[in-house]
Amino acid sequence: MSTRVPRTAIVAAVLVVTRYLVPAEEAATFHESGGQALTVLVARPGCTGGHLSRNIDDPRLWTLTTTWVGVGDYRRALSDYEVKLHAVPLMHRAIDEPTAFEDLLTWTPASGLVAADSDRDEPGHR
Repeated sequence: MSTRVPRTAIVAAVLVVTRYLVPAEEAATFHESGGQALTVLVARPGCTGGHLSRNIDDPRLWTLTTTWVGVGDYRRALSDYEVKLHAVPLMHRAIDEPTAFEDLLTWTPASGLVAADSDRDEPGHR
């Protein structure tokens, strides 16, 4: 059973997962660059956390994952000079696919299972 809360009560409502395909010989450089990108992203207002991760089974696959209070915070972060300087250059290795997702069900030990309405359900949203 889940608790339903208004979207405004959720700490992080947007999950951004960008996947990258990185040749083995570029892994060390990508690791360093990805760390710089993560550092500038998590410093932006509205960011609630982030991870730079590498796939266990295929070390060529990496993700840069961040969580945001809302999609507006994420989109504003992308226009920041430091983000453009450190995160955008990684995009040539990004897999071309949608990256931002809204949380509809979340679970934490403190709150249990929490459901939220979709922002896409708002009138006028497309």
